[in-house]
Amino acid sequence: MTYSLPELPYDYSALEPHISARIMELHHSKHHKAYVDGANNALAGMAEARETGNFANINRLEKDLAFHLGGHVNHSIFWTNLAPGAGGTPEGDVAAAIDEFFGSFDAFKAHFQAASLGIQGSGWGILSWDPVGSRLIVQQLFDQQANTAQGTVPILQLDMWEHAFYLDYQNVKADYVTAFWNIVNWENVAKRFEAARANAGASLLV
Repeated sequence: MTYSLPELPYDYSALEPHISARIMELHHSKHHKAYVDGANNALAGMAEARETGNFANINRLEKDLAFHLGGHVNHSIFWTNLAPGAGGTPEGDVAAAIDEFFGSFDAFKAHFQAASLGIQGSGWGILSWDPVGSRLIVQQLFDQQANTAQGTVPILQLDMWEHAFYLDYQNVKADYVTAFWNIVNWENVAKRFEAARANAGASLLV
């Protein structure tokens, strides 16, 4: 098994009332685990293809790996982006960078919310570091692996798949996004920001 399900750094109930224990349990133990299993199965299929010389299914296996590994990475970042008793506003270098590249925290927040709520179907809202332009950017990620620029490093992610919020917020996604700001772990975001600038993404899953 190349990939494994990470333990959460808090209890399933720790993010209540913003995200319920039931959603966290299902999201982590069922949905995230399915991505881990899917990525491992895709790798096993590729290994079998190499051993047999039969690459008839390689296109499907490559797509499966991209989707499931994307799900694993996205969720591994998302869990650490959240923390009980967190929220508020960023400080230090992250705050300065947000002001520099978005004008103000309020302008960034409005941009991030609009991008997240504007996703058609399933996906993620992401604050990323772009090493080419040496700047922060907001991106929409479709599904688990499509529509972001190659080489950008995610530092803050918001899961906009229905399984992340529907039991709590039903179809009122805006309330879910509003609640998200109450549990953003800005210390983790700052750590990811520094790693992204220093290592161009070498420490994605820290």
